[in-house]
Amino acid sequence: MATLSDPVRLVVSVALTLLAGFTGSIFTTPQIPGWYAGLVKSPLNPPAWVFGPVWTILFILMGISLFLIWREGTGRPEVRAALLAFGVQLALNILWSALFFGLQSPLLGFLEILLLWGAILATIVLSARVSKPAAWLLLPYLLWVSFAAYLTWAVWTLNP
Repeated sequence: MATLSDPVRLVVSVALTLLAGFTGSIFTTPQIPGWYAGLVKSPLNPPAWVFGPVWTILFILMGISLFLIWREGTGRPEVRAALLAFGVQLALNILWSALFFGLQSPLLGFLEILLLWGAILATIVLSARVSKPAAWLLLPYLLWVSFAAYLTWAVWTLNP
């Protein structure tokens, strides 16, 4: 069985994470001008235009991290565990958009983002066993999701 070259794996990895971002945006984008614009938000809430570039950078970093894990091969149990955790957190990332924006539920979004945060942390820990740089590349994502958890909590509590 032929294996993929590193450049192909890198492109596939980044494309996969960007596809997850695009999928989440299907729920998000239509809600920005109406529902989301009408919500009371934290004074620390960045302008709406900040989210797109930040998430794009984060998804690219996530894709590079995925590549660094994947290129270690899938024969080792620790690589498979890291890849599984990566897939779970990526699915939870999409689910947050579906719950918060799609269902217009800040409460479900907040509860789900706590799961997402834990899944990202688990992914970092498991990735570090395979590739330290892969784990470090996920740290900005964890920090941003920590901030996003606060913002989600603020929307939930400020909009009864």
